[in-house]
Amino acid sequence: MRTRWLLALVLALAAMVATAADAPSAGGRYVLVSHAADSDVWWNTVRNAIRQAGEDFGVQVDYRNPPDGDLADMARLLEVAAARNYDGVAFDIADYDVLSRPAARIAAKGIPIVTINSGTPQESAKLGAIMHIGQPEYAAGKAAGERARAAGVTSFVCVNHYATNAASFQRCRGFADALGVDARKSMIDSGVDPVVVRSKTSAYLRNHPGTRAVLALGPSSAEPALQALRRMNLAGKVYFCTFDLSPAIIAGIRSGEIAFAIDQQPYLQGYVAVAALAIAHARHTRDPAMILAALKANPKFQARLKTYGLDPAYVDSGVNTGPSFVTRDNVDVVARYAGQFR
Repeated sequence: MRTRWLLALVLALAAMVATAADAPSAGGRYVLVSHAADSDVWWNTVRNAIRQAGEDFGVQVDYRNPPDGDLADMARLLEVAAARNYDGVAFDIADYDVLSRPAARIAAKGIPIVTINSGTPQESAKLGAIMHIGQPEYAAGKAAGERARAAGVTSFVCVNHYATNAASFQRCRGFADALGVDARKSMIDSGVDPVVVRSKTSAYLRNHPGTRAVLALGPSSAEPALQALRRMNLAGKVYFCTFDLSPAIIAGIRSGEIAFAIDQQPYLQGYVAVAALAIAHARHTRDPAMILAALKANPKFQARLKTYGLDPAYVDSGVNTGPSFVTRDNVDVVARYAGQFR
């Protein structure tokens, strides 16, 4: 009899534990879906950010991505998010046409949406999102191009590791417009395989020996492109700049091989997305002004900003997270957290 009672108790406790593990936290359950392949380490900062936002706001947050970066798979992940009835969904608008249909399913169920990273505030609004959190990509590319032009650059190659992403081309086009050159003629579709990136960068520079600058669009293209320059004995001679940060990019800035990096402060994209959804859920509002006011007043959020040296720009459509330029003059300030929280 006692053995049977103990067995029943163990089974009951196991059921309670399983139920607790499956149940959403008191503050709700949220998901952030990105387009990034597993190999894209830049998104680790976003993942760290959503984890910390979950801790600060007492909510459960999932991260989902297509392992190979396939946009059709990303669309299916958004459909799954709609079916699971999350309390809020965040995602980047890697391709508006591909993602608008699953996004509409999320919105039709009354689930709040926040968009991040890729895409525009206008696209975000059409998807019914509360706000967009990211860097205006064309403006960031143009600001980078203006810096290069001031340094005497008149021609460049854009090493585009994610050519199917509209935001990537906007970065290249902004840089090209600042120099007054044709963006498409100055761009290579490199893919993400480091060997291929290195090979295509080397081939372009051999075939276009007058190229004065290289623009990479993130660590996936910057690191192998810099290796190509080193092998060709051009590192530090050809003007090199890149979007985003990694430990290798930080080292390149310190050595003088990289002129600057355009930092879009990805931590903010992950953290603010989760925080905005949590505040919207807790306060039963989708008013971006009210949500951002509550966020700015949150002491835990302010402590994160101070610790990591982050500087968001609040706008009517949400939060602009960049561009912020990292050079040899300020690299030590961000180096401590590069690849983790910067």
